Amino acid sequence: MLMRKYAYWISTGLISLLYLASATFYITQGDTVRQLLGALGYPAYLVPLLITVKLLGVAAILSRVNVPLSDLAYSGMFFHLLLALSAHLAAADYAGAPPAVVGLVALAVSFLTQNAARARASPYALPRA
Repeated sequence: MLMRKYAYWISTGLISLLYLASATFYITQGDTVRQLLGALGYPAYLVPLLITVKLLGVAAILSRVNVPLSDLAYSGMFFHLLLALSAHLAAADYAGAPPAVVGLVALAVSFLTQNAARARASPYALPRA
């Protein structure tokens, strides 16, 4: 049980840092991000939207005010990371793929172990042991 708590907090910290660093990069280097997204085939208007949802996703998971909202944030991050990975691979930008892979692994560990570390259980994660 204790190992699952550590796994939860370490993986949740990693995914939170990944998303906060990404949002910070998007805020401080907006023009560069627009060019990079354009090279991957995405429109530039997504930048403000991505900044917002990245910050709100981290807030929903860390605060966990509402378990369904937290689970929705997990699913949004899953699809975002999956699309990021596929976009980098499709554009032959293999250097951009590792953060998405690390994010997917950390996200899966965080989601699956959340019930071991949180008082209010998610019906979709592994049961408390």
